[in-house]
Amino acid sequence: MAPVRSLLWRSLRVHQIYGANTDVGKTIFATLLCNATTKIWKNEKTSFLKPVSTGPADEADSCHIAKYAPSTTNSTLIQYDIPASPHLAAKASGKVIPSDHALLQRVYDHVFSHLAQVPGWLFLETAGGVHSPGPSGTSQADIYAPLRVPVILIGDSKLGGISQTIAAFESLKLRGYNIQTVLLFQEAQYENYRYLTDHFCGEHGIPVTTVPQPPPRHENKQQEEAAMNEYYSIASSDPAIHGVLQNLDQHHQDRISRLETMAHVAHKHIWYPFTQQKQLPPGKISIIDSAHGDYFQVFTPPNKDVTAPKHSLLRPAFDGSASWWTQGLGHANSRLSLAASYAAGHYGHVMFAEAIHEPALALAELLLQGMRNPRLTRIFYTDNGSTGCEVAIKMALRASCVRYGWGAGNKDLGIIGLKGSYHGDTIGAMDCAEPNVFNEKTEWYKGRGFWFDYPTVSCVDGKWLVEVPDSLREHLGEGAEFDALAQVFDLQARKNDELCRRYEGYIESVLRDLQHSKRKFGALVLEPVVLGAGGMILVDPLFQSSLVNVVRRSAHLFGDSGQTTSGAVDPNVWTGLPVVFDEVFTGLYRLGRFSAASFLGVQPDISVHAKLLTGGLVPLCATLASESIFSAFESSDKSDALLHGHSYTAHPVGCQVALESVREMQRMDCGGGSWDWAKANGWTGSMLMHESDMGSTQKNNPVNDDQPAVWSMWSREFVESLSRRTTRVTGVWALGSVLAINVHGEDEAGYKSQAAAALQARLREGNDHWNVHSRVLGNMLYIMASQKSSREDIKRLQNLFLESLE
Repeated sequence: MAPVRSLLWRSLRVHQIYGANTDVGKTIFATLLCNATTKIWKNEKTSFLKPVSTGPADEADSCHIAKYAPSTTNSTLIQYDIPASPHLAAKASGKVIPSDHALLQRVYDHVFSHLAQVPGWLFLETAGGVHSPGPSGTSQADIYAPLRVPVILIGDSKLGGISQTIAAFESLKLRGYNIQTVLLFQEAQYENYRYLTDHFCGEHGIPVTTVPQPPPRHENKQQEEAAMNEYYSIASSDPAIHGVLQNLDQHHQDRISRLETMAHVAHKHIWYPFTQQKQLPPGKISIIDSAHGDYFQVFTPPNKDVTAPKHSLLRPAFDGSASWWTQGLGHANSRLSLAASYAAGHYGHVMFAEAIHEPALALAELLLQGMRNPRLTRIFYTDNGSTGCEVAIKMALRASCVRYGWGAGNKDLGIIGLKGSYHGDTIGAMDCAEPNVFNEKTEWYKGRGFWFDYPTVSCVDGKWLVEVPDSLREHLGEGAEFDALAQVFDLQARKNDELCRRYEGYIESVLRDLQHSKRKFGALVLEPVVLGAGGMILVDPLFQSSLVNVVRRSAHLFGDSGQTTSGAVDPNVWTGLPVVFDEVFTGLYRLGRFSAASFLGVQPDISVHAKLLTGGLVPLCATLASESIFSAFESSDKSDALLHGHSYTAHPVGCQVALESVREMQRMDCGGGSWDWAKANGWTGSMLMHESDMGSTQKNNPVNDDQPAVWSMWSREFVESLSRRTTRVTGVWALGSVLAINVHGEDEAGYKSQAAAALQARLREGNDHWNVHSRVLGNMLYIMASQKSSREDIKRLQNLFLESLE
């Protein structure tokens, strides 16, 4: 089943009718609107659709429409005979209960097949109140949100209706609905309409229109029908109702007009990140009308030459970059929106220096517990991954200066890292990367460090290869070959290999050479497991693990004091150099685990986390540090403090959203959770490091003893199939939610390569129903699922990939 498209056609105005409560007159207003549109737009088609109806069929809302708006085409998709809430009626019916996605697909298919080709109006009426459950039990406010249909809210004119109407409005607003008008009856006793008119018009600019109440019911059916016909005749001719429809029509035209011009206006005024805009014509700018779950809804006007029936102007596009790696729990996740709204209403933003609030403290406790790293005891909050890494570097360099007696503010210190690393775009973070395309034209850049080359891992022709670059083969040999990715990560078995001894010997020899050249280093900085912006490079985990272990036992190669590892009493005190893990990209379940450090069997002294931290809703970063790092800043002199921060440090909204996001992913990871299908997706084998097999500094820092085997949302069969397409693909790997494909090209590999552009274009082309919005890193095309992606969506993506490579 294809992803659902939002409902937007040029000549069909679709509006959804929500009620602030049950029994507020939704169907009466729908009938009134249907009659009014047939009077104003006499040559167009007016339609009414009830997706789900409960109760006897002869009392259904469609019967009322048929009786009092006979010129209207009306339909009901699902009718349950039991007069109860849809979730109870569906269960009692004994029929198969449709999923939320299936229900939306039926709505779209019905509109596309029967209504979309003829100019007109469609009023789509919901059941009960805003949060009345659908057949599945999901609130219909959540079910229908992906359709992104503008809303007509029917207010409650009864006692208590003011509160009900405002609450319904806020619930819809919270979920991204556009409420375009509020309608309700003129009730003389309570006069709710007077208050609601002031409230919505004055505070929100949303018009409120009232009509007289319908006549009381008659025991005589003929009299009742006559009275109702007279009521509808008068009310549907009311200039106020005509004004409502004219306003709705204008909103519809304005929406399409704005979408049609956005790309050209943006091309003139927007300066895009990581984009050579000379090569970006307006036609290549994606116009995103909305987003929900894993999909954008992208404005896609039909080809003028196409005469076949046209789909909605909005086409789903799978968010293949996870919106630059931030998207974890799906776009427009109502739980995250609610968390943000709570914190905004409870705090707004509050000063954080020398203060504390519950979201910041609770998040700190949750992260420290989730890391299962006894070294980490402190958290410093910033706003994004780059500034979080900047803070981490400040922490590590100061700790080294204090430990080795170099004095604070030493200007000659560098870091040790890996080639291709990227830690952000602030000046300090940039200096921690070797000269590359990201910094070569930045005037203040000064690379401060030494960067190791390293072996990489990829699947080639069905085998998992540890490939050694030509520059290192003299030292490391030819690498290794494995039958499964799990074997690559089985460091317990691999630590006794000759390759491990070669790694450690090579690293030690390089560090000795650096010492002889009188260079000073204050930190080891790594992106654990995968280098992200450097090209989605899967580094041999054994090499990274070996690098950490050698650095930690080599204090004599870094400090003037001649300290050695044996001098440390507390195994959680850093030795050699402070180890910084930049988990901005790889952490928090991106690769299938809470922390990417657990793949390496070593734990950092400083760890940086962002991206998935808030599920893709708001920016926030947490830099975690050990007590031995923290103590380097303790002093009676305030200038010795970590003088870093920004006005929105520990923003309560971000912290509250992060709490909800992390807790949700932890729930998904539990046994019987949402990822069980992926963990059983053909990926087998263990990759655990056991305490008895760790070095002395790690025995008190064991990795999680209950970690699952290596797994990915992308099936092993699919990955290995891709790897065998050797004329197009030079290597591929998948782990957690990430899929990375090295595309063969004639030009040189790297960020400037155009090798992956053709495959990216084919995915963007997609088909009539959906496509994939993706990013490339030169010859590397990557796709990231969210942590909420379904098995069905992944299968659909896999099929499109295979088709695109043909």
